[in-house]
Amino acid sequence: MTAEQSGPVVRTPHGAVRGRYEDGVAVFRGIPYAAPPVGRLRFRPPEPPEPWDGLRDAGSFGPTAPKPPYSEAFAQYLSDPDIPGDDCLNLNVWTPEPGPGARLPVLLWLHGGALTRGSSAVPVYDGRAFARDGVVCVSANYRLGLEGYGLFPDAPPNPGLRDQLAALRWVHRAIAAFGGDPDRITLCGQSAGAISAGILLAAPQSQGLVRRAVLQSGAPEVSTRDKVRRMVRRVATRLKIPATAEAFAGVDPGLLLRTQAEVGRLSSPVLGGPAFGVVVDGDLVPGDPLKAIVDGEAARGVDLLMGWTRDEYRLWLVPGGLVERVDRLGAVALAGAMARCHVGHEVPRGYRALHPDAGTAEIVGQMVTDHLLRVPLHRLADARPGTSYLYEFAWPSRLPALGSCHALELGFVFDSGDIPESAKLAGDGAPQELCDAMHGAWVRFATVGDPGWQPWDVTHPVRVFDDGPPHTAYGPRDAELALWSAAPRVPAPPPPVEPRAPGAELAAAMRRLRRSVGARRR
Repeated sequence: MTAEQSGPVVRTPHGAVRGRYEDGVAVFRGIPYAAPPVGRLRFRPPEPPEPWDGLRDAGSFGPTAPKPPYSEAFAQYLSDPDIPGDDCLNLNVWTPEPGPGARLPVLLWLHGGALTRGSSAVPVYDGRAFARDGVVCVSANYRLGLEGYGLFPDAPPNPGLRDQLAALRWVHRAIAAFGGDPDRITLCGQSAGAISAGILLAAPQSQGLVRRAVLQSGAPEVSTRDKVRRMVRRVATRLKIPATAEAFAGVDPGLLLRTQAEVGRLSSPVLGGPAFGVVVDGDLVPGDPLKAIVDGEAARGVDLLMGWTRDEYRLWLVPGGLVERVDRLGAVALAGAMARCHVGHEVPRGYRALHPDAGTAEIVGQMVTDHLLRVPLHRLADARPGTSYLYEFAWPSRLPALGSCHALELGFVFDSGDIPESAKLAGDGAPQELCDAMHGAWVRFATVGDPGWQPWDVTHPVRVFDDGPPHTAYGPRDAELALWSAAPRVPAPPPPVEPRAPGAELAAAMRRLRRSVGARRR
């Protein structure tokens, strides 16, 4: 039997695994890095898996974390395989040289999906191109939704984030046996995965484990405990149970996911609404992670690659025709955006002056994108002492109205733009030259810490990936960002209980906007 037929064998800290050779790359799928989060471990921090004897087959993706499916409007653009089973805390490894001694750079991928969806089995995240180009690629599952980010009086917070830390520790301990260098780990994520990666950079328990990090369309941030509690209470109210981990553990899993999806229906990065998030817990997340990275000792010496897509908001608004609906809402939508971004009238007036032909949806979408992504990432690059590189992905999808939307860059980063799952978002004919350029930049960054353009400085260099050859622009969108620097911040209004509470008008506008959009989604 040849090596190609038998498959590569590697010994992990918990037992030996047999992978597969695919196109000259050794692939190991479904390796457990923690015990199944069921029974006494449900809603609890992860624990090591039970060691196994003999040879464990690692030819197929392991179970994915419990999650509701995407709505029909989003499923036409995004793929999200659902693999049943309890052993969902697993990861996958692609390596060109499975064995100690190679000391290759490592990239650990954390998927996005608003902490409620997504998995490492999404075909777009296939790591073969990274391995082909000399980088050991690892992708991990973690708990989602109520299981991973619910806040309960009888269970520790942030188990999903603790899963990610456990995966990072596993990689640091085990990756040398797969040909990786534990001293050259690049932590990489997109959207919720990028937010998680940024938070882990600030965590005391992860210091020294990460050499570089990539934050794609996500900045380190935490949710308020009250916001996450409200999400949990809304689900509990619909199920007619106490808002405790013990009570939720007794609910049928299918019913729980359906109810969670219904409650989260009005949630959106643009519109706000009920959502799960990482909270300050005094342990893994002792405080504001952005402040810890900028002002403290966290992530010292860690190089950063950070960026966004030009039209992030279009993935959040185009499905279901929401761009047109927000345009019709006009002043109500602008008032909701001001509440979402905690700013006064001067910011949307400034955007109107800079983009006189833009519709309300574009103004609202760009405002919220700047609030969530561009402003905090610029501030992070400005303030931290380490080396940072910024990019903007501006190539427009071949599909109508999507533009350079959220998640569009993923097929280019993984050089998987030619598969059907990438075409669901990009359309047919994604240019291979752009795949080569973007994927190549990520490979260079993981390998030597330099993606191929000027690091961030007072000239604000941003690498732009668009229709032509990639180029460096200096200060793109600086006019918009200047509006945020000059504008006074308006405190976020509390959950309104009195009709004349401070900020109630804007909060009410936001609720009207979410209700209107929610009606359209149904």
